[in-house]
Amino acid sequence: MKKLLRSDAVQALLGAVLWLYIRVVFRTVRWRHENVEAIDLTNDGGRLVLFWHGRVTMCWAMFHQFLHRRPKALVSPSADGEFIALALGRLCPSIRVSTAKPGDTAKARQAVAAVREAIAWVASGGSLIVTPDGPRGPNEVIAPGTLQIARRSGQGVLLMGIAAHPAAQLKGWDRLMLPAPFGRGSVVWDGPHYVDRDADEAAVAARAAELSAKLSAATRRAEALAGHPAAAQPH
Repeated sequence: MKKLLRSDAVQALLGAVLWLYIRVVFRTVRWRHENVEAIDLTNDGGRLVLFWHGRVTMCWAMFHQFLHRRPKALVSPSADGEFIALALGRLCPSIRVSTAKPGDTAKARQAVAAVREAIAWVASGGSLIVTPDGPRGPNEVIAPGTLQIARRSGQGVLLMGIAAHPAAQLKGWDRLMLPAPFGRGSVVWDGPHYVDRDADEAAVAARAAELSAKLSAATRRAEALAGHPAAAQPH
């Protein structure tokens, strides 16, 4: 069964279904934004925009509406989640990066090239959308490698807490939220935050922990504004 789910045909079908669902959510949910001035659309600089992997079904409405200048998505697909990468690829251009296994020098070179492309994109004024706890978790923990893009590009990090109601939440590692069409949604923005160019690995890791807490707080705030019961549940 797992082999079937990982087949190119099934992943393509799932990607098309997810893309259609994201578009329906984008078109029908009534969105409320808090602290939207954090985006600062008058700023021509690049930006790194972070939201949790479990909210990927709601991403397009947000960055399409506010980051329309030059959005790209950093996509790190897992074997089972290639369809997510395919769906996002329909919504905006993507930079594909995969974690290389020990000894896989070819994939390691590809990963390094992808990260360099991401840094150059943000440094040149582009917007890069990232789920910093994907594709495998742990849930709601920013991987320090994500912030290396901000450190080396010198650009700011925007945090985006998203929630909708009514919505189902799956029991997987990321508690994927599936909003119902024609519901209400909330987005809470926080930032921009910066990473010191001279920060060493320990400082970047500490900054990742700090911003993880801020992004989770923004997400809980969005849940409360949307009236989703997840706001009252432990995460």
